[in-house]
Amino acid sequence: MDRSFAGRLGIGAVTPPARREARRRRRKPSTPVASGSRVDRALALLWRLPGALARAVAALWALARAHRRLRIGLIAALIAAPALGGGWLWLRHSSLVAVREVRIAGAHGADASAIDSALTAAARRMSTLDVRPAVLRTAVAAYPIVARLDVHASFPHSLSIRVVEQPPVAAVDVGGARTAVAADGIVLGPAHLAGSLPALSAAAPLAPGERVRSPALLAALAVLGAAPAPLAAQTERAFSGSKGLTVVLHGGVRAYFGDGSRPHAKWLALARVLADPSSAGAAYVDVRVPERAAAGFAAGVTPPAIAGATEEGAASTPSSSGSSQALAEGLSAAVGTGRSSAPATGSSGEHEAGSSGEHEAGSSGEHEAPSSSGEAEAATGGEAAAAGAGEAGTGERSH
Repeated sequence: MDRSFAGRLGIGAVTPPARREARRRRRKPSTPVASGSRVDRALALLWRLPGALARAVAALWALARAHRRLRIGLIAALIAAPALGGGWLWLRHSSLVAVREVRIAGAHGADASAIDSALTAAARRMSTLDVRPAVLRTAVAAYPIVARLDVHASFPHSLSIRVVEQPPVAAVDVGGARTAVAADGIVLGPAHLAGSLPALSAAAPLAPGERVRSPALLAALAVLGAAPAPLAAQTERAFSGSKGLTVVLHGGVRAYFGDGSRPHAKWLALARVLADPSSAGAAYVDVRVPERAAAGFAAGVTPPAIAGATEEGAASTPSSSGSSQALAEGLSAAVGTGRSSAPATGSSGEHEAGSSGEHEAGSSGEHEAPSSSGEAEAATGGEAAAAGAGEAGTGERSH
């Protein structure tokens, strides 16, 4: 017996042997469970599962026998479930809800009638309770102009389908054969060519429905697809030169984009430079850095007077908060016939950015013109201008 002062207070008391042994056993590391024992445990649980289910069913049946109303409801549910399921399956495919009226909107161009016929034939094999969009998409898979389908069923017999098209943004020339291509690189085919499409060139043949694989060509298509409507109508061609991606406008004015990054900001910066009076007569505009867009002039062309142009340009140039449609007034004169004095580039020299008669960046004829103050503002204005270019029309046809 511990008669010390610490022992009376319970401090440092001697631990009984049995308690020490129990603590020692708890401190011993537990042996890891073998994987075999885990498998055996899982198999044992699976073996006992049918018995547990049987006991649960027996308990439920005993409860139903003890309560007459519960027993009647359970029997009625067991009888009605197959009947209700079969009735629903019959109703989904019956003539009571069959599609009889198909309304299609959004299809245009040479393939419009064929797209309408394919969708109508596929829709009439459905019901308003069993609409299969995947089947409708497969029916128009042969027409790459169709980007997606918006389907809405109206009980009991109507089905509305809105065709969302991806318009062509360029005419790609492959060995003399021209084909229309969308902004995402999908080849649309020669049937969708238009005279207003800018020209691009490619080396590998392109079949309708496939996607362009060339990174340079994909970047050019993405830039052309982001063009605001006023500038898209003024674009003639695009090619790769020493300044990177170069877009040529009406009158021979070149726009140096460099690459396909920030296309909306670059287009808006180009629009602001062209609409500014101080860039009248420019041979090229460098928008590789949208916040510092610069206009350059050919040899022998004197830039407009800079003195007093700041106040005049501020009054005539649209503010950053205005939409790109307000720029159309200045763009008509900037890229129209008034720039015919700019040196035109022949087809043989399209891939050479520095032609004879043109001074590149750093020459005395180059100056910076007002552009967007930031990327976010530029991208917002450019996207607002390009929003109307890719939307399909709203003409609707019923079948």
